[in-house]
Amino acid sequence: MSRFLAVLRSWLMMVSIIAAGNTPQSFRDHSFLSDKLYTGRPSQVNGLQARTFGIWTLLSSVIRCACAIDIHNKTLYHLTLWTFILALGHFLSEVWIYHTAQMTIGVMAPLMVASFSILGMLIGFQYLEEVIPNPPATSIKKRN
Repeated sequence: MSRFLAVLRSWLMMVSIIAAGNTPQSFRDHSFLSDKLYTGRPSQVNGLQARTFGIWTLLSSVIRCACAIDIHNKTLYHLTLWTFILALGHFLSEVWIYHTAQMTIGVMAPLMVASFSILGMLIGFQYLEEVIPNPPATSIKKRN
């Protein structure tokens, strides 16, 4: 495996662990989201929205962890890339379209993680292509 993919695997695992660690906050107290992320309109944050955000974060964490374990699985690789694209789109839309979030460190951090991850995964595509599957076994005829 290339050095780049090894670093990308470590990055994905780290991001996955951090996301899994942040997930319980969404279930304990929804004020975490209104204090750190959705500061533009904190009154719109409620328990249901916080739990939904928590499940989304946990699902993203599981997908990213699975990709870190099996980085050569192209379907899983694509799904993982999409988790970052969706996260980037979500936070950008909350800032620029819905105005429920402001450019605080709480929003800039996931934007930077998603952006760096998308860039890394797009670069990683070229290293995935280098992997050549085992050639099919050829039948060897025995001579009598």
